[in-house]
Amino acid sequence: MNVQQTSINAIRILSAEAIQKANSGHPGLPIGSAPIAYTLWQNFLKFNNANPKWDNRDRFVLSAGHGSMLDYSLLYLYGFGLTKEDLMNFRQLGSKTPGHPEYGHTVGIETTTGPLGQGIANAVGMAVAEAHLAAVFNREGFPVVDHYTYALCGDGCLEEGISYEACSFAGTHELGKLILFYDDNDITIEGDTDITFKEDVAMRFEAQHWQVLKVDLVANPDDVALLSKAIEEAKAEKVKPSIIICKTKIGYGTPLEGSHKCHGSPLGAENLQKTKEHFGWTWAPFEVPEEVLAHTAEAGKKGAAEEEAWKKMFAEYEKAYPELAKAYKAAMAGEMVDLTKVEDLMKWEKPMATRQTSSVVLNKIAALLPDLMGGSADLAPSNLSDMKDTDTVRYGNFSASDKSGRNMHFGIREHAMAAITNGMQLHGGLRCYCATFFIFSDYCKHAMRLSALMNIPVVYILTHDSIGVGEDGPTHEPVEQLIALRSIPNMKVYRPADGKETAAAWISALTGTAPTALVLTRQNLPQYAGSGLVALKGGYVLEDCEGSPDVLLIASGSEVEQCVGAKAKLAEEGIKARVVSMPCIEEFEKQSAEYKESVIPSSVKARVCVEAGSPYSWYKYAGDKGEIIGMSTFGASGPAGKLFPLFGFTVENVVEKAKLSMSK
Repeated sequence: MNVQQTSINAIRILSAEAIQKANSGHPGLPIGSAPIAYTLWQNFLKFNNANPKWDNRDRFVLSAGHGSMLDYSLLYLYGFGLTKEDLMNFRQLGSKTPGHPEYGHTVGIETTTGPLGQGIANAVGMAVAEAHLAAVFNREGFPVVDHYTYALCGDGCLEEGISYEACSFAGTHELGKLILFYDDNDITIEGDTDITFKEDVAMRFEAQHWQVLKVDLVANPDDVALLSKAIEEAKAEKVKPSIIICKTKIGYGTPLEGSHKCHGSPLGAENLQKTKEHFGWTWAPFEVPEEVLAHTAEAGKKGAAEEEAWKKMFAEYEKAYPELAKAYKAAMAGEMVDLTKVEDLMKWEKPMATRQTSSVVLNKIAALLPDLMGGSADLAPSNLSDMKDTDTVRYGNFSASDKSGRNMHFGIREHAMAAITNGMQLHGGLRCYCATFFIFSDYCKHAMRLSALMNIPVVYILTHDSIGVGEDGPTHEPVEQLIALRSIPNMKVYRPADGKETAAAWISALTGTAPTALVLTRQNLPQYAGSGLVALKGGYVLEDCEGSPDVLLIASGSEVEQCVGAKAKLAEEGIKARVVSMPCIEEFEKQSAEYKESVIPSSVKARVCVEAGSPYSWYKYAGDKGEIIGMSTFGASGPAGKLFPLFGFTVENVVEKAKLSMSK
């Protein structure tokens, strides 16, 4: 057996052994797709295991994240720091080899995958970032940004709707340096894919403007030459993204070959032994021959040499284009300006919808942050999320013909939009945002959850935030979405009440490490003298009274206006009220106990919490004697000016609830 074959088998056996030891996992994909992964990593993938974050490395995304042991076997064999003991601790608490690949947890993992289809969309985003940065920074003779994005998916990824959205986007935008391997084994958990998935995938991708290549690995499962030819053809196509459809047998070489029984369950000790016998594997558990480790080490050495050559080229680039080189290094390092000092961000006079103030802030900031890039799911004229060209700055539209543009047009593809934006952010060199109506955040939800899980600062602009949508009716009026996003760990949800709070929300979003949702109004809101950068604390006293208040009026966004009005009405009756603006519960909860007590004193039991959404966010702040004015039903179709009174969002109702709370 030659070293090439032994290396492929090492990937298979290590994966199967780790899954068997854990008594948990998915052996079918790693065993069947091992030759695909080997061919790519050994002969094509550009990486330096001594510097896993090298800017110009190729990216590899295992979209079929349930096959995570494929990733871990590769990272072990190709010298990314995983040990034999790490493989033996697969799926164990605290190990470096969790059940699905986790970005930031295991060195060499480019993105968190597992929810099927997400990885494909992340890979599309990485290819977008590569194409954009290349268009901005590359000059003749200086390919500073020049790498490929590879992804491996299975039938399940292609059944998920997000893959249709993302791949349509990739074909339309001619992302020629994106290469997708499709492990076509016709098996999912429930059995043969014929029961659910019979379309012609090749024709589907041709229709989406992809190059389609086919490799039949059924007759000869380990045909590295055939796979290499396909990858070379894919790399030769500079315009269209490429899919390499690899016909494989799930669990090849095992007694469960071709069966769904090896998809998501260990092989079993007896079957594992028979598998080793089939492949002529005689080494002890979790041992591989030294010749394999020496062989795979050659790929790492090649990558180190490639990085050294790139560094020498970049040194010459710095001499030829010093300003471009400086800008490139600043972008890749994520250098930041002090946004708190940006002129006029805290100067607002006329009433304005927070979607409009967001647009003003976005464009002021964009002029200072050349690495800011993003766009909308076909709603930019409504959510005002585009960066506008000026006499001094050109933003342009990212397109097939001009990849230097910073404005993205995602099309009506909310789920893929959010996941593509994750990929752009993960690539490095960009600060990324995306936008839609707040109600459609439901379509984005899983990708937003992964933003938070990966701790990446994607900004979500979510406009038309309440029953203020009005005539569009309950299908478009968010009710439960605020509590849904607030329930995501590590997600900041800002619902600003005026221009200064909107500016603070943007500053928080772009200077933090977590994703941020900016929840913005369609209707005009007043500007408040007491707001400002204090909104960075999440909650603060907007308007106060002399001495200790009799009642606290707490709200976010547009409902702050009713609380301010109620405070004035209550004062006429000798009742002292404090208005607390709470644009971001998550940031408020990070403050010290002393600060929180100074804003919402525990001694004041009479409280009214007001928000045009689900009341569930507010019980903690209302306490046992407080009142909540919220939405416990869906909205209705009609002018916003009539809907707010209909559902109790009036000064008079806040006054009434304040008195009721005080009487308890």
